[in-house]
Amino acid sequence: MTTRGRSFLAAGFTAVLCSYLLGQDALLRVGVLLAVLPLASVVLLLRTRYRVASGRRLTPHRAPAGQEARVHLRVDNVSRVPTGLLMLEDRVPYVLGPRPRFVLDRVEPRGHREVSYRVRSDLRGRYPLGPLQLRLSDPFGMCELTRAFTTADILTVVPQVQPLPPIRLAGEWTGYGDNRSRAVALAGEDDVVPRGYRHGDDLRRVHWKSTARYGELMVRREEQPLRSRATVLLDTREVGHRGTGPGSSFEWAVATAASVAVHLLERGYAVRLLTDTGLSVPETGASETGGSVSEASGLMLDTLAVVQLSDGSGLSRAEEVLRLSGEGLVVAVLGALDEEQVARLGRLRRRAGAAVAFLLDTGTWTGLRHVLPDVDPDETTTQERLLREAGWTVLRVAAGDSAAALWRLADRSAQGGGETSFTGGAARSWSAEGEGGPA
Repeated sequence: MTTRGRSFLAAGFTAVLCSYLLGQDALLRVGVLLAVLPLASVVLLLRTRYRVASGRRLTPHRAPAGQEARVHLRVDNVSRVPTGLLMLEDRVPYVLGPRPRFVLDRVEPRGHREVSYRVRSDLRGRYPLGPLQLRLSDPFGMCELTRAFTTADILTVVPQVQPLPPIRLAGEWTGYGDNRSRAVALAGEDDVVPRGYRHGDDLRRVHWKSTARYGELMVRREEQPLRSRATVLLDTREVGHRGTGPGSSFEWAVATAASVAVHLLERGYAVRLLTDTGLSVPETGASETGGSVSEASGLMLDTLAVVQLSDGSGLSRAEEVLRLSGEGLVVAVLGALDEEQVARLGRLRRRAGAAVAFLLDTGTWTGLRHVLPDVDPDETTTQERLLREAGWTVLRVAAGDSAAALWRLADRSAQGGGETSFTGGAARSWSAEGEGGPA
């Protein structure tokens, strides 16, 4: 019963009691009427047999953080009688806004109604929408009957993807397939040119004679088109980031990793996402997913939408993954580093065709440069120099810097082997020829 129904019932019982004490028959009739009306409404509502179906549609299913998405609800009356007053309420997490409520006066037999509402979140993640709750009410508003559908949908709030300018990167066509012309030049058409087994190779290509000869698993080379490969390394260590909420250095790193991954996918790369915990999303591209670049980008963004800070302290697990298959381009988005981690990154550079590092100066995110006396402002510069000597192209990042402007500094055609200043921020680009070719 609603508040109105309980009030009518209490007033009816009070009137009946007063009529008995005062001996007023007219008051008795009024009390009976007041008490019977809400009880009759309950019986009428319980005997109502509406058959209602619902549907929900999201536009879009993946919404960038800070942008709105629209949810469309449809209610169908599949029974042969018109419905009464319907009240709809969709369950929505508090981060997306208040719960939307709608009132539908009457839905004709076999008819439908459509309503919509908007949701918005500054925090990325996966948020459930629903199930939809439906309330039936009698014409007098004495009682309500609540029912809930069982289906729910998921809205994925992905990091904001910033368009990056097209640049020339070293190592664009390394690390994929076997060049047929090279294999034929080294051996005849009928000869087998084996190579070491790589993760993901078909076991039917194993060449057992060469395996026995070399003492390790060898596979036959096959003619495959050369294709560029890239690995996006995201530093998720909690100790390496500063700040909280959407303005933290970690969220900047996630958004930059998403922008780089989508940009490389659009340029035809087969992109793999890797974190310091060893979590590796397999190489994704239009050919791997059997669809368009947008589908491949969606798979990558879905993973970045739920990535969280880790309690790790090093990059050893990521080094193990890259040591097995680290050819091609490596783009790392890094937080604060120590000497051991810089040394590991130097070893990773030897496995890559080219390497670009976004080195976050995390002290600028919360003003630590002016608050903590033990924060060395030259520490990040020292790390830049060590990574540069190892062959990395280093892009120093401060709070407020633009990923697009920094990415332009990684253009190999614009690098002269020295330091390049970034106007309007604290960014610096270092480039040098290291092991494996120019960065």
